[in-house]
Amino acid sequence: MVRKRFPDLPTGIQWAKVLKKVGLGREDWYFWKQVGKALLCTYALFGAAWVYNETSPLGWWTLKPRPKEEKELAHLYERRQFPYPGDKEAMEEFVAKGGMIGTTIGPKGTVDTDKDAFNYQKELQNKKFEQEAHKLWFRMRNEVIAELQEKGFDVE
Repeated sequence: MVRKRFPDLPTGIQWAKVLKKVGLGREDWYFWKQVGKALLCTYALFGAAWVYNETSPLGWWTLKPRPKEEKELAHLYERRQFPYPGDKEAMEEFVAKGGMIGTTIGPKGTVDTDKDAFNYQKELQNKKFEQEAHKLWFRMRNEVIAELQEKGFDVE
């Protein structure tokens, strides 16, 4: 009589059975391949839309919603062209025209091409002088009105 022997029981975790139960067995590879393709195409589509939105060649059509005020005033604004920083002559000309004043986008017509840096400084000084003159005038006027009111005159 031949003695029957039982097979040795496997020890540890049997990964093939575990993976099969969670849906990662050999027969599930085709499904996961399709899921991977779908995700890749979706990410590629969203990435292309994002890049197109940031660098739209049309300029007037992006996916960003614009507020009503911006739509109404869009015709007043233009994009300034900045010179290359290494080009000293172009940078000096740009600064002399007042190009460094304000933001990169400003209303049309505010930058006068005949102004240079010296004239702009002069204009700023004149504005400051006018403001100080107005302050001084109002202070003196108020003092005179206060003195007249103290003496009994009806002054408004």
